Amino acid sequence: MSVLMILQLCIVLAALWLGSRYGSLALGAISGIGLAILVFGFGLEPGTPPTDVIYIIIAAVTCAGIMQASGGMDWLIQLAEKFLRKHPDRITFFAPICTFLLTVLVGTGHVVYTLMPIICDIAIKKGIRPERPCGIASIASQIGITCSPIAAAVVAFITISGTNGYAITIPKVLMVTMPACLLGIIIASVASYKRGKDLDKDPEFQKKIADPEQREFIYGSTATTLDKKIAPESKRAVFIFFGALLVIVFFAIFQDMLPAYETVKAIKGAPEMEMLGASITPEQLAKIEEVVPDVTEVVMSPLKMNIVIQIVMIAAAALMIIFCKASPKKAVSGPVWQSGMVAVVAIYGIAWLADTYFANYLGAIQEMLAGMVEQYPWSIAFAFFLVSVLVNSQGAVVVAMLPLAYKLGIDGWILLGVLPSVYGYFFIPNYPSDIATVNFDRTGTTKIGKYLLNHSFMMPGLVHTIVACVAGYLIAYLYHSMGWI
Repeated sequence: MSVLMILQLCIVLAALWLGSRYGSLALGAISGIGLAILVFGFGLEPGTPPTDVIYIIIAAVTCAGIMQASGGMDWLIQLAEKFLRKHPDRITFFAPICTFLLTVLVGTGHVVYTLMPIICDIAIKKGIRPERPCGIASIASQIGITCSPIAAAVVAFITISGTNGYAITIPKVLMVTMPACLLGIIIASVASYKRGKDLDKDPEFQKKIADPEQREFIYGSTATTLDKKIAPESKRAVFIFFGALLVIVFFAIFQDMLPAYETVKAIKGAPEMEMLGASITPEQLAKIEEVVPDVTEVVMSPLKMNIVIQIVMIAAAALMIIFCKASPKKAVSGPVWQSGMVAVVAIYGIAWLADTYFANYLGAIQEMLAGMVEQYPWSIAFAFFLVSVLVNSQGAVVVAMLPLAYKLGIDGWILLGVLPSVYGYFFIPNYPSDIATVNFDRTGTTKIGKYLLNHSFMMPGLVHTIVACVAGYLIAYLYHSMGWI
């Protein structure tokens, strides 16, 4: 590894670190500074921005944002609250399942902010230390991203895998990630069940409620959505949204039913193509529209799933606007749409920066990691995790790191098995869902520790990630050996 290569890597890491310090749009924007330095300062050839993934995120977030604007999200939160209030004794187990399922359905973890104060309120009223359900519930709200059919991380995995010769569908991805992540949640919930002292035995908490004002603050109010009236249009929007998800999953399973179109492709093994060698890229080949004898041929190619997702999501959003009284202006100002657009900018900048660096040094990286990856291909999970700690976006990790993983020769089923490792940004507690959860806990038991890393999300986060990756790897190996994936 040359000094120049190390220096440029430091620039990449510095841009990611600085972007995470500012947060929000800065994640992508400051990556642009790193990109400019690499391209204009060092003369590196710029990589390719992940436009396909960005288009899908825009479509999915627009659809989810319109559903939120219609009031549909309020109905889902209300259903979750009714369930949790019926089972307060099991709040540590059921709260993370609810936040997980909400994220799976909507494709973003930012939908759970309304549910978090309710989880805390139920725990307080039952005398349960809120840190126990709140810590794992916040973790579970992000875990659901790798299990959602419309989440950026899942769509990016499918798209990038397809371009690298590993054809995988949404249902097959979920066949691995869903059971692996659910097992991780269950084990982390068990580990959280008796975590910390009970409230009646916690001297710090007892000292706090000795103050009448603090006692009134903690016990005097109730967080609830049950008093909110849900309009029929709101429920209709949820049904349209779920219908769109079912259509996407249906076409993912039965892709033979999708329309097919004539496209020009290279003839595999054609000597003329071998003579061209590295002088023609796949992107350039895709632009060839004429048939060249013995070089290219006309084939029928089905409509790609990334296009299907975009069409279905945009159409569903339009139906909600027309039939569910959903306000587009309200959708744009809502947290789901805004957080989704932040994710778009983050993925755009981070992935472009990473692709520029890795593409220019692929040979050196392959040579450096060849031994380790060949002997322990699952170790790529550590790289995914470390990058996630820096970039705070699972979709960005997949877009930035998965192409490199394939170029290192790692099999697709292994990468699918360790996909839960792209969630590592709980390690440093600066993510909005974690910070919000700390603020929602009126007892103060859910907290960021004095030494930063000794926070309420570290233990459940590590337990889940380790369990989910091990389980995912074993499940993927089983399916691969049976020829399913």
